[in-house]
Amino acid sequence: MKKIFLGAPGAGKGTAASRIAPIKNIPHISTGDLFRNNLKNNTEVGLKAKEFMDKGELVPDEVVIEMVKERMTEPDCENGFILDGFPRTLKQAEMLKEILPIDAVINIDVPDEIVIQRLCSRITCKDCGKIFNLTSLPPKQEGICDSCEGELYQRDDDKEEVIQNRLSIYKEQTQPLIDFYKNLGLISEVKVTNPDQTPEELVEKVLNSIEGFNKELKENSVL
Repeated sequence: MKKIFLGAPGAGKGTAASRIAPIKNIPHISTGDLFRNNLKNNTEVGLKAKEFMDKGELVPDEVVIEMVKERMTEPDCENGFILDGFPRTLKQAEMLKEILPIDAVINIDVPDEIVIQRLCSRITCKDCGKIFNLTSLPPKQEGICDSCEGELYQRDDDKEEVIQNRLSIYKEQTQPLIDFYKNLGLISEVKVTNPDQTPEELVEKVLNSIEGFNKELKENSVL
């Protein structure tokens, strides 16, 4: 099971991936976590990324793909993985295709107004990076992370004016990705229309989408 979860910031792809990965007994690979771990451990690829980040530049696709590729060689990826936050660009998708085949791409489609509502309520742990939501996934203790007891705060990029810009950039970058994977017959759409949908309901929708997609593939292979 080698899946990619696509979705705008706040669509729920990280939440879905983190809950589905243990069910399927495969790792959830988030590029955000990869960056943090490689920088923290001063790995060779982490130091490469840091050179660009220190200059305020985007980390090149070649460095990002190297980081992801190294992660995929670890033993826990033997039976598959879920990629969250990668690929972000068409070039990254093309480079990934040369490395290994992907089974399916789950595109979590959420209207902008729901995304904005969610992200404006989102808070993040300063220490471990875990994300909470004041409306749908609040911490057990106000202002304190459930996992590490770190301080929770609202990131600057979770403010409405910034979110609008992030959504515009996401659509510009991601539409070519969606078209790319549609042409490969790998896209499975999960549409979210309920602003009050719980993480459990999203997980159920995504699992049903994966099962339906796998069933369709099997039926087509028999025909």
